Amino acid sequence: MRDWQVQSPKYSTSKEETFWCCSVGYRQICFDTCVKPMFVLRCSLRRTRVKHLLDCHSSWGSSCIGVHHRMSSSSPHPVAAVCQVTATPDKEANFTACKRLVQAAKEGGASMVFLPEGFDYIGSSREETLNLSERLTGDIISRYTLLAKKLSVWLSLGGFHERGHDWETDRRIYNSHIIINEKGDIVSVYRKSHLFDVELPGRGVSLKESAFTIPGSSLIPPVQTPIGKVGLGICYDLRFPELSLALLRQGAEILTYPSAFTVATGAAHWEVLLRARAIETQCFVLAAAQVGSHHEKRSSYGHALAVDPWGVVMGDCGGENTGMALLEIDLEKLRDTQRNMPVQQHRRDTSFYYSLGGKD
Repeated sequence: MRDWQVQSPKYSTSKEETFWCCSVGYRQICFDTCVKPMFVLRCSLRRTRVKHLLDCHSSWGSSCIGVHHRMSSSSPHPVAAVCQVTATPDKEANFTACKRLVQAAKEGGASMVFLPEGFDYIGSSREETLNLSERLTGDIISRYTLLAKKLSVWLSLGGFHERGHDWETDRRIYNSHIIINEKGDIVSVYRKSHLFDVELPGRGVSLKESAFTIPGSSLIPPVQTPIGKVGLGICYDLRFPELSLALLRQGAEILTYPSAFTVATGAAHWEVLLRARAIETQCFVLAAAQVGSHHEKRSSYGHALAVDPWGVVMGDCGGENTGMALLEIDLEKLRDTQRNMPVQQHRRDTSFYYSLGGKD
């Protein structure tokens, strides 16, 4: 069984173009040096975790991207990129960083790229968060639709700070998960339905999302994408299995939870919850994540994760740096899991689970 191997940089014969290459099985993937990857890994088939093998402040410069692959050679299966970023209140810098990840993912063969909650920005105060918000028709989403069209790639963007319908009177926003297709069209918008209002004395967690956010009023049917039918959630929605089961009943094959978990809640619950959602639904679960310090008041746990329908972690981006995991989505694995352990066939009608105390 192969272990971690770092690939050395290789250069093209052209004096004008330099490429950073790696082999994945027998497949070679190259990145233009404008992307400046921090490392490219070839991983073994056991549980994989991104390791930071090169200093981000090395000769590659301070703007680095980690890329973690879990792909076989010459595979016909579509590839998803699950990204990890460190957003700040600087919207322009955030877009530049995300754009680089999307470009690198596309060059790595991804047909769909997943960015985390707060990909647009993470404000340092309630007032700043509100002031930086935009409508769906604003500049930020327009730039992402153009990016998707230019690269011919699908994007999962969530959550976006979307100004509410009555913004001018109540100054409240939605936390919105947006799906953009390869033509640059917005094909689905889910607005977060479970809002994070939590106080954890002694653990540095004090957030009240409902103070300025409007809860979404409904779930959105799974979206047919190049990697399968994707069911949409956002961050705190992960804690409510009813949502994932509802999406499963609507045909979801992949569940996605773009997130910005706190360090305290992430260390305790993040992986456990994601694996639980995968096991109970027998779906793939993809969770892009925020990582590190956004400003002096807030940090995020990281560990952007991908889990297969058996509950096995396919990729983990770690808790320190920005980067991505490139992963094949083999829907036959989903069907095999459901066929070999037919949990969904054994599940009772929803009303049964509210029938405590009834008589046979």
